[in-house]
Amino acid sequence: MSNTAAEYDAVIEVCKNLFIKKTRDYGTAWRILRLSSITDQIFIKAQRIRTLEEKKVSMVGDDVTGEYIGIVNYCLIAMMQLECGPDTPVELSPEHVSRLFDHYANDTRNLMFAKNHDYGEAWRDMRISSLTDLILMKLLRVKQIEDNAGQTLASEGVQANYQDMLNYSVFALIKLGVK
Repeated sequence: MSNTAAEYDAVIEVCKNLFIKKTRDYGTAWRILRLSSITDQIFIKAQRIRTLEEKKVSMVGDDVTGEYIGIVNYCLIAMMQLECGPDTPVELSPEHVSRLFDHYANDTRNLMFAKNHDYGEAWRDMRISSLTDLILMKLLRVKQIEDNAGQTLASEGVQANYQDMLNYSVFALIKLGVK
């Protein structure tokens, strides 16, 4: 498990470095997004990954690594938005955003270790394309929950689904050799 911890932490650090740089460039303009818009941004990235996996050619030139990093960061944005709510100012300091990022990344990392214990790191034997499909399935679930005004009868809420998508993306990035 210690190898997983180091790999996971390295991927999160890559994601955070980009996230904080963009926060310094753009501020927290993402605060204007509704949760459903964030979900759609994640969907666009996951769908692009699937298209690239199937077609094997990129007309834009960006690779899937950047898209998985984007999914990680948008999942963290979604969790931040869940906490912040509409009364929180649009502009947040990079330091505040960094603390929120760390809080939700650590919560999600802890969830990953709990599930890894129970599943025996099965993700290591999975294809990256299966991780992409799981992300797309989770997105469809989140969209349904959002369409049901957040109400569920027997399911986890949206945050748990964002955490799963984040972890699947980190697994894909580990498998892609991101350090």
